[in-house]
Amino acid sequence: MVKLCLVDGSSYLYRAFHALPPLTNHEGKPTGAIYGVINMLKQLVKDEQPDFFAVVFDPKGNTFRHELYPDYKANRTSMPDDLVVQIKPLHQLIQALGYPMICLDGYEADDVIGSLATHAGSLGIEVLISTSDKDLAQLVTNNIELINTMTKKRLDPQGVMDKFGVQPERIVDYLSLCGDASDNIPGIPGCGPKTAVKWLNSYGSVDGIVAHADEIGGKIGERLRDNLAQLPLYMRLVTIKTDIADLPLIESMLIGQTDDQTLVALYDQLNFKRWLVEASSAMTQETYSYQVIDDVAQLQTVVEQIREKKYFSLDTETTGLSIIDDELVGLALAYDSQSFYIPVAHTRLKSDEKQIALQDLLAVITLLLSDDSLVMIGQNIKYDLGILSRYGIGYRCQIIDTMLMSYVYHSTSGRHDLESLARHYLNREMISYDAVTKKKNKRIPWPEVDISAAAEYSAEDARVTYDVYAYFDKAMSRQDHSVFDTIDMPLVPVLLNIEKAGVLVDTSLLERQNASVTDELEQLADHIFEQTGETFNLNSPKQLQVILYDKLGLPVIQKTPSGQPSTSETVLQTLAEDFSVPDRILRYRSLAKLKTTYLEALPKQVNQTTGRIHCHYNQAVTATGRLSSSNPNLQNIPIKTDLGRAVRHAFIAKPGYQIIAADYSQIELRIMAHLSADQKLCESFHSHQDIHAITASELFSTDIEAVTFEQRRVAKTINFGLIYGMSAFGLSKSLRIERHLANSYINRYFERYPGVYEYMDQVRRFANEHGYVETIYGRKLYLNGIQSAKHQQRQALERQAINAPMQGSASDIIKRSMVVIDQAISEHKWPLTMIMQVHDELVFEVEAHAAHDMLEQIQMMMKNHAELSIPLIVNAKVANNWGEAH
Repeated sequence: MVKLCLVDGSSYLYRAFHALPPLTNHEGKPTGAIYGVINMLKQLVKDEQPDFFAVVFDPKGNTFRHELYPDYKANRTSMPDDLVVQIKPLHQLIQALGYPMICLDGYEADDVIGSLATHAGSLGIEVLISTSDKDLAQLVTNNIELINTMTKKRLDPQGVMDKFGVQPERIVDYLSLCGDASDNIPGIPGCGPKTAVKWLNSYGSVDGIVAHADEIGGKIGERLRDNLAQLPLYMRLVTIKTDIADLPLIESMLIGQTDDQTLVALYDQLNFKRWLVEASSAMTQETYSYQVIDDVAQLQTVVEQIREKKYFSLDTETTGLSIIDDELVGLALAYDSQSFYIPVAHTRLKSDEKQIALQDLLAVITLLLSDDSLVMIGQNIKYDLGILSRYGIGYRCQIIDTMLMSYVYHSTSGRHDLESLARHYLNREMISYDAVTKKKNKRIPWPEVDISAAAEYSAEDARVTYDVYAYFDKAMSRQDHSVFDTIDMPLVPVLLNIEKAGVLVDTSLLERQNASVTDELEQLADHIFEQTGETFNLNSPKQLQVILYDKLGLPVIQKTPSGQPSTSETVLQTLAEDFSVPDRILRYRSLAKLKTTYLEALPKQVNQTTGRIHCHYNQAVTATGRLSSSNPNLQNIPIKTDLGRAVRHAFIAKPGYQIIAADYSQIELRIMAHLSADQKLCESFHSHQDIHAITASELFSTDIEAVTFEQRRVAKTINFGLIYGMSAFGLSKSLRIERHLANSYINRYFERYPGVYEYMDQVRRFANEHGYVETIYGRKLYLNGIQSAKHQQRQALERQAINAPMQGSASDIIKRSMVVIDQAISEHKWPLTMIMQVHDELVFEVEAHAAHDMLEQIQMMMKNHAELSIPLIVNAKVANNWGEAH
């Protein structure tokens, strides 16, 4: 028998939204209802294998029932914002899956379903309606059944009788008597399901009940008689239409072909990883052609073609990921739709394969990159430039990095690796690195990869890089291009120089510090075990929980999501105010982390060839534009603890050289003054006064000379707290004061600095309207989910919105400083090398005789290029190591 499945899409939507846990994508936008609906639709199609299928949604606006009864559904609250934003992508997904979708103006989904089902049933078609709406039970016949997708229970005529106590043809009578609270149909006051069934069994129908209304006694009888005039209206409201004209033909409700490209794009956007893999594997895509170049004449021909085209992409294949130690194995080039792979150091050649000599390739590439009329495009181009520089190859051509284009375009839209960019912007699934280099769970070194496989993979990388560039070149705004062209791209060679230079480390000092810390850790452990009366694993939260709360009986400050007493750092800090064991555990944790992360790790990361540490600087990781570093992460070396500062003493200069450390002072506060243009705040910085003392004098209405240490501490906490959007609750915790007092401090602060309040309010409104904020230089900093987040999430995102322009602007300022200083070093051939960047600080290695002259030059350039309305202050010092330079 032919089967038609009709889905109550609106029922699905609300049920998925309320029944399933909330999900979000990588932008923080809600996706749970979409996932739930699509999952139920896929399962229904799989289980029922219908011949015809349609998903029916309610339209926007009123229907004929609102004209009959203005209070129809008046009790319903508006659709939650987190659900509203999911409707459009849900509809797009349903259509991309090939599922017919119907939404008819003026008619609710129930009426469309009722008319389609009745028509199909009259044709002898088996109809299955998937819904949780009890109204639709009135449609059930021998040909029409209901199914609840969540429970998979079906309702045929007997099922309706069993569930409601009446036959399907009496559901309208039943609902008109009981009413329907969800639709604001009151029914007869006091008449519940049992009473309605009793009356219908006694009198047959509403008409019969009306005819015998005088026989029904008690209060319920009075209420019935008082509301008899309303029953015809209630019956019209609950009756589902079965005669809508001009509906789609049932024959048109065939499940169509999937639109795999749209599915891949949507699944990627929504972060539905399993379905993304399925859609990607089903997607047919253009096969990129490529050519293996294995002689110099061919290579020179390709280079001449590139010179004509002007734009080309380049990708290196190497023995590893180190620009210091690893070697070139092959190189790919692409322009327009052409891509090429040039092998030079593969070790497993077939009898008919050959390679270009490395020196021949280097000679040709050197000439190519020296042409300043060309534009070279790369993905993470800093690495390719680093590898080429190992062979003495520089460049005069313009360079463009697609990874950074993606980052500037939308820093938090997802990952910025090439595979993600191809999937997200080109709807293309690329050949994975594992597919080429993994066999039987063993990694094959790149030199051992077959040339044909290497060529297909690498040439695709180069071609996709070229295509991604073409996409972003059009998609990026003029403002995006300005940030990219003046900040992010000029920084690439600067960071490459820093990475290549590396930093010298005194490993013997680190070893001595490690030995000392090891001794202290053992002593701390002994003290803790002695106080607690037993030995346990100090690194085990579960064992620590038993000791602190069960054995020692310490008060429970906070619980974990699973309901267990927490042993988090914040909790231990609170407990440490009154108890010595938590205090010692905090010290133990701090020392243990420093030991494993730096004292033991740093000596192992010293390059055996150069004797220096060469960390990697990441430009496309943080949401605010700040740089991060890895292998090792130099940004997280503690500065506020004695031992953290001691670790910095191990970063030294080579013989005959010294260290210069230059650090922006209170840069984010100064940017706040610039952005808010608050008169008092600006005057404080222009007069070079102690900003925290000035703030304290304003807050406590006292002369600046009379400000106490405690008052200044409060002011300092407020100054720095507010630029991070700190609330009264956060301030009360930070200062350990009552919340009402913290609130009064904040109110007083904004009374004294109204420009700051106005600026923060403006930023909040802009962020909620646009979904992003901007730095001074126009970098967009996206706040994913702020326009759809729930209240608590939105407040957190608004706090981020307040800080992001300041942190992002500070980052842009120091990046611009790095570019200016690097250019000056090159132009003037100064005896100076930039060796580290840590947040708002730059560290240099300088010839000792020129150290103080260079210090003045560095301070001047860091202060003068930003062009703010507030003067920038740079604290700088010459010393023998990084620790002493503070």
